[in-house]
Amino acid sequence: MPDPVHVNDEFLDIAELAAWLHITVRHVRRLVAEGRIPNHKIGGLIRLRHSEIQVWLAGNGRGSSGQDHRRPA
Repeated sequence: MPDPVHVNDEFLDIAELAAWLHITVRHVRRLVAEGRIPNHKIGGLIRLRHSEIQVWLAGNGRGSSGQDHRRPA
């Protein structure tokens, strides 16, 4: 039985995700190749589930978590 969270979830291609996140297609491809972003290979094409990306963003963002992800000066 499918997970109810993902029943009506949409898949994005690499270009759509890059546009949504305001980053380059090349950067998305690098994240996929390095296994740093959740993805699915469907019919030989990389697809990214919208809800999984939202969870990934929530867990990898900067903000009030107290962690400073900036590069040292």
